[in-house]
Amino acid sequence: MNLLGTWLTDRMDLQLHLYQLKILIRVVKKKYRDFRLQGVLDSTLNSKMYETVRNRLTLEEATASVREGGMQGISMRDSDEDDDN
Repeated sequence: MNLLGTWLTDRMDLQLHLYQLKILIRVVKKKYRDFRLQGVLDSTLNSKMYETVRNRLTLEEATASVREGGMQGISMRDSDEDDDN
């Protein structure tokens, strides 16, 4: 997550391509779910870097939805709803 956060920070002034955004959302959601299933504590999972990455991807997703007209079923919001179940 730190590597991803650093990569996104280095590209703060650049928008992500739609393909990059979709892949990063899938990677972050899968990483979060897998570690949660393995019993990693929420306090560890919800680190400052995770929140930074999540916020950036959510912002990029909103921008892409307006610009491209939709994300075809891929969303950061899905991970929030799935985790509550």
